[in-house]
Amino acid sequence: MQTPPAPIPDMAIDGRPIGPSHPPYVIAEMSGNHKGDIGRAKALIEAARAAGADAVKLQTYTADTITIRSGRPEFQIHGGLWDGRTLHELYEEAHTPWAWHPELFAHARKLGITIFSSPFDDSAVDMLEGLDAPAYKIASAEIVDWGLLERVGRTGKPVIVSTGMANDSEIGEALGVLRAAGAHDILLLHCISAYPTPLSEANLARIPYLRDRYRCLAGLSDHTMGLEAARLAAALGAVAVEKHFTLKRADGGVDSAFSLEEQELVEFVDALRGAHAALGSAQVEISPSEEATLNFRRSLYVVKPLKKGETITPAHIRSIRPGAGLPPRHLKEILGRPAARDVEAGVPADWSMVGE
Repeated sequence: MQTPPAPIPDMAIDGRPIGPSHPPYVIAEMSGNHKGDIGRAKALIEAARAAGADAVKLQTYTADTITIRSGRPEFQIHGGLWDGRTLHELYEEAHTPWAWHPELFAHARKLGITIFSSPFDDSAVDMLEGLDAPAYKIASAEIVDWGLLERVGRTGKPVIVSTGMANDSEIGEALGVLRAAGAHDILLLHCISAYPTPLSEANLARIPYLRDRYRCLAGLSDHTMGLEAARLAAALGAVAVEKHFTLKRADGGVDSAFSLEEQELVEFVDALRGAHAALGSAQVEISPSEEATLNFRRSLYVVKPLKKGETITPAHIRSIRPGAGLPPRHLKEILGRPAARDVEAGVPADWSMVGE
């Protein structure tokens, strides 16, 4: 018989344990929904805290650290939400100014919600290390940037890796680079890098696949609309779910079209925790709410009076509700044996009434 693999150990971010026995870790992704206003960025952190999210996440880059100004075709976006824009234009609008980071980290910590970020180059990691970031997120497009992976791995802190667009070889290579550099706690997020992602293309079955193939904790970076994918992800064992959020989609912003609003984020957190609670335990046992229903089970009852010494027949003993008598499996052991004493009808059967 093949020995089952050892359980994948839990990890923790900022003291909050993450693993199958804990509710999914909810990461509220701010991205560019601050719209260039630090006051709005702080309000987003407050909304994430009020909704019950475990962490709020930033993205740390500038337009010049992530790309260059160019009008060449490959620097232009074709199709989707950002059709017709250049990469530099998009990232100039969407980036979170580095000067804001100390104030936003302090604000989150004052409120009691974890804050960390996705760095996009070594200088971003250096800056975030100066703020004592408790974890790092590798964005999907950066999974192939081995230099960035090495720099993040050297921090020794927990790393969350989105796998959008990546194939099996690239995921395995990224994990190898991170581990060789010193990363121990790594969480893979299944991700479809489409904004928004059609539910029909969510491919949530990849969550247990990632967990089992790479022996890593696994979750979901969710770009679908609504809550259904998150609920299903929790049912499939996702230990963490990341979702973009905003104050109001009508306010606009580069990511607003596929972001949750404040009340929706509340519902999102509740849906994930409810789905996890519904999973419960795989151990087969009676639930507390079932105990009162045990009386509705069938059991053996005397349905015709018995005289001492009389042979017990199917006319005397039947399997009926309620469940106070012997289990029905004992019927054949009882039939054909003498009654040990007189027994009136309507009495639950027990061994004291059965002779040798």
